[in-house]
Amino acid sequence: MRLLFGIILGAALTIAGAYIYDRNHAGIASNDVTITTERPMVNWDVVSVKWRDLREGAKHQWDRVTANLNADRATRAN
Repeated sequence: MRLLFGIILGAALTIAGAYIYDRNHAGIASNDVTITTERPMVNWDVVSVKWRDLREGAKHQWDRVTANLNADRATRAN
């Protein structure tokens, strides 16, 4: 249990650290052109799209599982 907690905590700290670093080193936006001295570590637009896709996929799978369970319960009740 401690190992799993450590893995989750480590991943969360890594993501938070990258987010804080990128936020503090962001460039200045000017006329739709971003001027930066350094590139961000993470492309956060891509991360948000992937995260949304993951959530929608998980919700779809959960709906499928619960629908199958409900159908199975209905056939057993009869």
